[in-house]
Amino acid sequence: MKHRYLENLPLPQAKDRFFGRLRDVGFEARTEAVDTVQACGRITAKAVYAAICAPHYNASAMDGVAVNAAVTFGASEKTPLTLTPADYIVVDTGDPLPDGTDAVIMVEDLIDAPDGCYTILAAVRPWQNVRQVGEDICMGDMIAPCGTVLTPALCGALLAGGVTTVDVLKKPVVGIIPTGDEIVAPTATPAKGDIIEFNSTVFRGMLEGWDADVRVFPITKDDKALLRAVLEEALSRCDMVLVSAGSSAGRDDYTSEIIASLGTVLVHGIAIKPGKPAVLGEARQKPVIGLPGYPVSAIVVMEEIVRETVDLYYARTPKAPQIVEGVLAKQIVSSLKYTEYVRVSLGKIGDTLSVSPLPRGAGVISSFTKADGMLVIDQNCEGLLAGERVQVRLLCDPAAIEQTLIVTGSHDPLIDEVRDLLKKSGAAFRVNSTHVGSMGAIYAVKGGLAHLGGIHLLDTETGVYNKSYVKKYFPDGGAALVKGVGRVQGLMVKKGNPCGIRSFADVARVRYVNRQRGAGTRILCDYLLQKNGIAPQDVDGYDNEEFTHTGVAALIAAGNADTGLGILSAAKIYDLDFIPICTEVYEFLVDEQYLDDPMVQAFFAVLRSEECRSRLEAMGGYLLEEEATC
Repeated sequence: MKHRYLENLPLPQAKDRFFGRLRDVGFEARTEAVDTVQACGRITAKAVYAAICAPHYNASAMDGVAVNAAVTFGASEKTPLTLTPADYIVVDTGDPLPDGTDAVIMVEDLIDAPDGCYTILAAVRPWQNVRQVGEDICMGDMIAPCGTVLTPALCGALLAGGVTTVDVLKKPVVGIIPTGDEIVAPTATPAKGDIIEFNSTVFRGMLEGWDADVRVFPITKDDKALLRAVLEEALSRCDMVLVSAGSSAGRDDYTSEIIASLGTVLVHGIAIKPGKPAVLGEARQKPVIGLPGYPVSAIVVMEEIVRETVDLYYARTPKAPQIVEGVLAKQIVSSLKYTEYVRVSLGKIGDTLSVSPLPRGAGVISSFTKADGMLVIDQNCEGLLAGERVQVRLLCDPAAIEQTLIVTGSHDPLIDEVRDLLKKSGAAFRVNSTHVGSMGAIYAVKGGLAHLGGIHLLDTETGVYNKSYVKKYFPDGGAALVKGVGRVQGLMVKKGNPCGIRSFADVARVRYVNRQRGAGTRILCDYLLQKNGIAPQDVDGYDNEEFTHTGVAALIAAGNADTGLGILSAAKIYDLDFIPICTEVYEFLVDEQYLDDPMVQAFFAVLRSEECRSRLEAMGGYLLEEEATC
């Protein structure tokens, strides 16, 4: 019988031809809005921002009594203080903080006294045992960048942030058409010659594990007209179609011919074993793949081709297989015609990982159920000798090589925007950022705990940002400053500026909210206080610390403070007025050994991109030049 394979194409070339065509025809995910309560496991289509603060009101963090902290001052074990019913209001955890109160005394710290009074042995400070507005999430904070898998915790955070619906990538619908005159539905009593159809069950499980929805069509006999009709129906209802069996070179193998009649056959015959008969085609801008009937052959094609097709739909980077190295326990003879996939079992002998080949038949699916890994033998290799060291792909969920770019230091929303743009571009790494202040960035980079950190540290003697700090903390080198942005720092106030604040000197007469110790904004605050002859103890709220600009803005918007230093973009999110104070230099401190790291390079490439520039311009308060005016 004459074979009708079009070619014996090496796998990399087959992939290039197939996926190149799919990109050309625009094979990609659509989006849909779903209720957040049903979004767990879905993938965000764009960045998601908090619509409200969490908590959105000042809430009691404990069971006890709410008080004005001032009435408790002076209380101690030596000087107990008695609260009358007029001094407190009973509250439970989560209750709104009553008007006129700013702290909660835990019930455990109350000693019963006559006539409904309580004795206390310690004072409380303002906002003690209170969850202030925005303690968890601030309105406008990015909760999840695009391309993020929504975990249960993320869905909870979205709901806490007032996000009740979320745009996600619509799952691809993959149609599976089982074919063959001898194929029958699963049964415990098959007749002689019947072959139980179980491939679709295997494929369904694999596809659902790759975030696809599956539609299995009825078993279709080996009839050209019937197969064409079913394939046309599948193309009308699905985003992608798999035809199971009928891809080989037998007399009733029509898959290649039928795909060609409805679209284009791009590859028929791949130089892999098992899996050679696979057909890769496109019809109506959708992938159509003919899978070999033998289950092991089909599974190899599923892993090597179909999985990457689903990844292409989602625009996500294919996961790299987890590789382990061991010693081959038995010789394997291979052909120069194919790249061969050999199932193996693994066992530890002392410190040596033993690699034992399993039966290699394409129809021996039981070998897959016993396999711990897959050994790939190159096409130009005649085989492997016993005792040879080999690399094996583990047959579990392949673990991608863990890649995380750690960014720390001073908070700025631009880091979230860069992270989102990296996700959008399909970057194979994630950005993990923490807000520990500019000095925190110096300590983290110096201690080898971060790749880079955002800093804006003002030298109060020279007026120059950052350089003297780097010289001081890295006297022998090892760190570099990379250009960031200029930022306008100013006082955020409620709309209409009800307190009539005109300059920084006015912070001495209003309620202030500060940044944490070590933050560049905190250093700027101290510099401006000294410049204006104001003592920190004369500022109401000097010790009221927040870790982000949006946290400061949230408290001002909620009425917990009248003003605080921050950046314009945070003020805009909360519809606050903004009084510019100075322009500062926001740069990135980078451990020199990571300057050429691809992740670091990609981060800065996105930061310099036009799309990032547009986002920063829309946010407001960012300058391309970093000339300080403090």
